[in-house]
Amino acid sequence: MEAIEPAYGATTLLLIAAGAVALLLFLIIRVKLHAFVALVLVSLLTALAAGIPVADVPEALSYGFSSTLGSVALLVGFGVMIGRLLEITGGAQVLADTLIGRFGEKRAPLAIGVAALLFGFPIFFDAGLVVFLPIIITVARRFGGSLILYAFPTAGAFAAMHALVPPHPGPVAAAEVMGGNIGLALLVGVPVAVLSWFVGSFLVSQFIGRRVWVDVPTALFGEMNGGRDDDNGKGRGADNGGQGRDADNGGAAGAAGSGGGTATATRTAPAFGTVMGILLLPFVLISFNTVLDTLMAAGVLEEDATWARYLMLLGNTSVALLITVIVATLVLGLRNHSMADVSGIFDKALAPICVIILITGAGGMFGGVLRLSGIGDALSDSLSDLGMSLILQAFLISTILRVAQGSATVALTTTSGLIAASVADAGLSDFQISLLVIAIAAGATVLSHVNDSGFWLVSRFFEMDVKTTLKTWTVMETTLGLSAFVLALAMWTVA
Repeated sequence: MEAIEPAYGATTLLLIAAGAVALLLFLIIRVKLHAFVALVLVSLLTALAAGIPVADVPEALSYGFSSTLGSVALLVGFGVMIGRLLEITGGAQVLADTLIGRFGEKRAPLAIGVAALLFGFPIFFDAGLVVFLPIIITVARRFGGSLILYAFPTAGAFAAMHALVPPHPGPVAAAEVMGGNIGLALLVGVPVAVLSWFVGSFLVSQFIGRRVWVDVPTALFGEMNGGRDDDNGKGRGADNGGQGRDADNGGAAGAAGSGGGTATATRTAPAFGTVMGILLLPFVLISFNTVLDTLMAAGVLEEDATWARYLMLLGNTSVALLITVIVATLVLGLRNHSMADVSGIFDKALAPICVIILITGAGGMFGGVLRLSGIGDALSDSLSDLGMSLILQAFLISTILRVAQGSATVALTTTSGLIAASVADAGLSDFQISLLVIAIAAGATVLSHVNDSGFWLVSRFFEMDVKTTLKTWTVMETTLGLSAFVLALAMWTVA
């Protein structure tokens, strides 16, 4: 569905958007209305207030909802299935033990954050986060403390790589629109992403995590994990910090845990190499899609190359995760369980994600209504000539578009299109254009809030209420984006 001609000016639309956000927060935080109901209700009222024709309102509501579900539902479903198998077979515990053994217990948050940076190179934010959930939960349960200490370095790593580093679509699209070099954007983006993650995500999350307590979530993987015995409920299987190893064989994980009642106790934990192979499989497959798509965009490969299209199909995120589910079932699930047991495990893993998917879809509906109302076009017209340096202009335009309508992708593509003519007139180098890409991506990262479907994904995955998510996730996303912008601005002054 195409954006509707704005019924009002930018100022009026901004006031409508601000009022909609305020109403949504009031209904959820003060009235305690269920987030799904509140999001749908406010989306409907916003569509009417913004001047969307009454006949088009149902389509406007379904536009954002269906597009978000189309990208999220399969990823969350397959990701939770993989995560549940990793947890119930002891794979998550094996990986956590190995990472902690290499980095040390005090650096557990850093360990999983660094792992997420590596895995986040080709994998989208939501797909990477859902696959890493059992690892986050396993480490958090083992060492204690607020979940934020472990979850946010990981989530921030995926967010940084997704926003700042090609071959992710946002920075690739921005570089292409402004005539930049994608390879150089990659070389500049990687160190900026790592540094901004360390300062704006890792350090900030450790600061927040020591001041805001968030319990380890139980809905997706149950209250018991690793060394818990589902048959007798007797705490951890080992006395050495809860690593979940069976004293008889040194390698068995705990039983199925809560939600895994159809499965019997796992007898043999998988090897570290097996677990890494499962996690690397979607990494490799998705690389086919992202890397080949980038090569085609750069003209290195023909767009109609059949072999490349087949590899890109395998690298489609949903297809890659489907293949990984099948491989994980064969390699992990059938080691000590029947296929019927594995199906039961999947049933119990999928049941809790209904609320996550619906609320995330409704968040996409709210953002979609704001986009269709024409607020992006109205803001673009009023912001196109701000009379300031290009890099600051790029950051501010992207930030305002991000805050107003929620979508980071829309903020990226719209901003790069708005300043493309100025970039061409200025005769900038490829390095300077790469810095502009970072500035735009930084603006599209900050201030994630209730009109962003990613905000709801994090809120539901980590079982945080809206108020807590605003003062933790929104803050961390903002410091992450600001860190990236400061780095880009510093290099811009000497470029």
